[in-house]
Amino acid sequence: MSTFAASAQPSSLLSARLAGQVCVVTAGNQGLGRTIATQLAAHGAQVAFTGRSAESLTATTEELKSLGHGNHLPVVCDVTDEAALIALADTVLGHFGRVDTVVANAGISGPTKPMVELTLAEWRETQAVNLDGVFLTFRSFAPAMIEQGSGSLIAIGSIVGKRPLAGRSTYAAAKLGVVGLVRTLAVELGPHGVRVNTICPGAVSGPRLDGVFREQARAQGVSEEEFRAEFLKDAPLRRMVTESEIGDACAFLASSEALSITGEDLNINAGVAMY
Repeated sequence: MSTFAASAQPSSLLSARLAGQVCVVTAGNQGLGRTIATQLAAHGAQVAFTGRSAESLTATTEELKSLGHGNHLPVVCDVTDEAALIALADTVLGHFGRVDTVVANAGISGPTKPMVELTLAEWRETQAVNLDGVFLTFRSFAPAMIEQGSGSLIAIGSIVGKRPLAGRSTYAAAKLGVVGLVRTLAVELGPHGVRVNTICPGAVSGPRLDGVFREQARAQGVSEEEFRAEFLKDAPLRRMVTESEIGDACAFLASSEALSITGEDLNINAGVAMY
């Protein structure tokens, strides 16, 4: 397979640790996904990123252009659609000729309510995006990585899969399922030179978590500020995680610095969970 030579790197790049790499980020159109996409680009990677609509991809496209990153690829894709993910892999491979890292970032918060109040539809929707979406994403790109004898698959999990919150059963089940999937794939794909890891963020600052906090506070009959303070008191570092810290972790796992790391679930959660 052909590779793309790294172009002259603008001064805004953090480093060239990923120069020549092709990276894919699902749901790279907003929030954490956009940060991951731009962080990988800032480390020298060529980046393909997805969103559910063409309009939603514009902001990430412009941000990548501002980095002086000319060879990026926005692709409309729904990670619950098997055919769309197969088409995504074909598009990326057709455009770049290879794929080195895939970050399965797409996810939804799902409902916050007791298990006995959950509908089957709510349960299935959360699993479809947060667990099935990771499976379908990795399955679509793994064959190319097996053929080239290298690659890094990274799933964005959650601390909630390890240290559950009341009312978050469907989300917790999906995210812990991701850990099991990743460990199994690490065993299956390791002999082919493909590494598979999970990043388990804690409370990541941003609109999505703000919504979760609001719902948790409402369910417990306390103010959002009270719930936030109670939540953070269990973090030894007494703070939330930033999106950039997750992006940096993705860049590390994508790089040659992590060539002996596979099957891990990397906690980035200010110490709330240490297992």
